Amino acid sequence: MCLVLVAWRHHPRYPLVVVANRDEWKERPTDPLHTWADGLWAGRDRLAGGTWMAVRPDGAFAATTNYREPLADRGARSRGELPLRVLRAPSVRAGVHAVGESAAEYGGFHVLAADTEGLWHVSSRGEGPTRLPPGLHGVSNGPRAVPWPKVRGGLAALDAALTADEPDVDALFALLADRAVPPDAELPDTGVGLDWERGLGSRFIDLGAYGTRASTVVLVGQDVRVLERSWDPGGGTVEVRG
Repeated sequence: MCLVLVAWRHHPRYPLVVVANRDEWKERPTDPLHTWADGLWAGRDRLAGGTWMAVRPDGAFAATTNYREPLADRGARSRGELPLRVLRAPSVRAGVHAVGESAAEYGGFHVLAADTEGLWHVSSRGEGPTRLPPGLHGVSNGPRAVPWPKVRGGLAALDAALTADEPDVDALFALLADRAVPPDAELPDTGVGLDWERGLGSRFIDLGAYGTRASTVVLVGQDVRVLERSWDPGGGTVEVRG
């Protein structure tokens, strides 16, 4: 997952709204959104067995992104464990603190997670665990404290999409599908070269063998809706409801 945008206690009918893109090599085997044996709703990375984002039927969610660090250690454990560890803990707060304490076992990561008690962020690069205030929050593949253009623009688009009493799901997916590339002067320098920074600078990525594999929308109000649109060959839209 390379972009996670959250509206926390920002919309009058939906205390939690999440929109997110998972970017990955297209050859990596993946199962789409489905119900797991323990009741979690998530897609599955068939290579390592984990996931990029999971949702419980009660509306708690956890998602992870990686840090873009071409030369960094990948870690002994798969980052796909992180959302599962958070949601299988006694509380999201406990799960976030637990993964923070074991951060050195993983490659660089962010985790955003929420339950009815709060929205939390933790990273393996010195950010958190932090309980976040009501409002709009997002992470991509750099420091949360220095949001990239895709995060800033995505949060503005999310805010605009939530002005209606009932959010338009198609509008939420449309903001994730934005392919606009920021000006070169606004792009980060993460050591991958300017051509790749441009290709990775948009919210929706398509670089041939690498790109956005799935877009997800989560709406938590009186009920829970999780929708995923897969961009793999033959993919479509999957929805589960609480």
